[in-house]
Amino acid sequence: MSQKNNFVAAVDIGTTKIVTIIGRKNDNGKLEILGMSKTPSKGVKRGVVLNIEETVNSIRTTVDEVQSQTGITLSDVFVGIAGQHIKSVISRGYINRDSYEKRITKEDKNRLIAEMYNIPVDVGDEIIHVLPQNYIVDNETGVKNPVGMSGKRLEANFHIVIGQISSAKNIKNCVESVGLNVIQLILEPLASSTAVLTEDEKEAGVALVDIGGGTTDIAVYYDDVIRHTAVIPFGGNVVTKDIKEGCSILSRQAEALKIQFGSALGDLAQEDKVVTIPGISGRDPKEISFKSLAYIIQSRMEEIIDAVLFEIENSDCMEKLSAGIVLTGGGSLLRYLPQLVNYRSGMDVRIGYPNISVASDTHKEIVQPMYSTSIGLLLKGYEILENKKTEQVEVTSDTGKNDKEKNKKDTRISRFIKNLSDIFVEENDTKM
Repeated sequence: MSQKNNFVAAVDIGTTKIVTIIGRKNDNGKLEILGMSKTPSKGVKRGVVLNIEETVNSIRTTVDEVQSQTGITLSDVFVGIAGQHIKSVISRGYINRDSYEKRITKEDKNRLIAEMYNIPVDVGDEIIHVLPQNYIVDNETGVKNPVGMSGKRLEANFHIVIGQISSAKNIKNCVESVGLNVIQLILEPLASSTAVLTEDEKEAGVALVDIGGGTTDIAVYYDDVIRHTAVIPFGGNVVTKDIKEGCSILSRQAEALKIQFGSALGDLAQEDKVVTIPGISGRDPKEISFKSLAYIIQSRMEEIIDAVLFEIENSDCMEKLSAGIVLTGGGSLLRYLPQLVNYRSGMDVRIGYPNISVASDTHKEIVQPMYSTSIGLLLKGYEILENKKTEQVEVTSDTGKNDKEKNKKDTRISRFIKNLSDIFVEENDTKM
């Protein structure tokens, strides 16, 4: 991160692709994408790094390309984390303050959040995010921001995201092997939410569903608060695998079939249309009907949707999601998928494009659902750095205040001592 150029960089390590992206905010507060590079991901399965060497090579390829595109040398980056090892829990914590007189400060709030990182977790796990949901000040519930209030006991309900230490370490090791420093790991559905969801949707209640190659990530919001996060360990790749096995063709042919001719609703596929696939190594070509292809895709997508709905039910917000479901990620562009999700869930469904906070002149190829996480990592990175900057300014101003108070006090004390010495001098003069 360079203060001079004011840019932020991120690395999105996915199952199907690895993306390195650099951006900065313009004068209107919108994100300008300065450079982006994508390469196929070979060492990652279901969001977890399984081959360090291949992953490092892929990251290096994208980093080198972005650096040559922009002329910017990268040093610090934000990195996404997902995978089936991710889980979330709800917890409550509190701190007791010294007195009722002093108002609650941002420092008190940060101290409470910092203490939540010390709660016990399973062996081999670590806390990735501590996300406050709401605060309680001396039994006054439903407080969104306690700063400035008076109270002795500060409590809060937290959404805590937990992941495996080994998985997080492997991701960091891969990025550090390229000579980059990881500022922070960010949960991918949180990043995607930042890029895709509007403030109104978060307040009304919405479920973000990011369908990637290896995982499907979920984030549920209600009343502007994160209520649930989950990672389902399958995505678009299992659909490709089903097509490959169901039609007895190669993986690359199955992927091309899915993208070009695939549909998530068998009943809407054209019965009379077929696609011809070349035979393997000179064998006879195969004819595959659009309808049978659609039914293969539909059966697997229904399984993924049911798993998503199960997670949304776990959030206890199923009946409260007025804004319904927002689909994003590369897998969301499957034909008729919104209709299938609407049919299975009974909720409003839209496709989420990461264009909410992005400059309007950004190339259309970049603001696609498959880059929601990448763009979200930049936005989340900016948020984190700006919060740190604010805290540093507050600390500096507090120190300045304290110094001024101290100087005033010192002046008062020295004045008092001078007055005392004057009295003694006067007394001595009188005696003489």
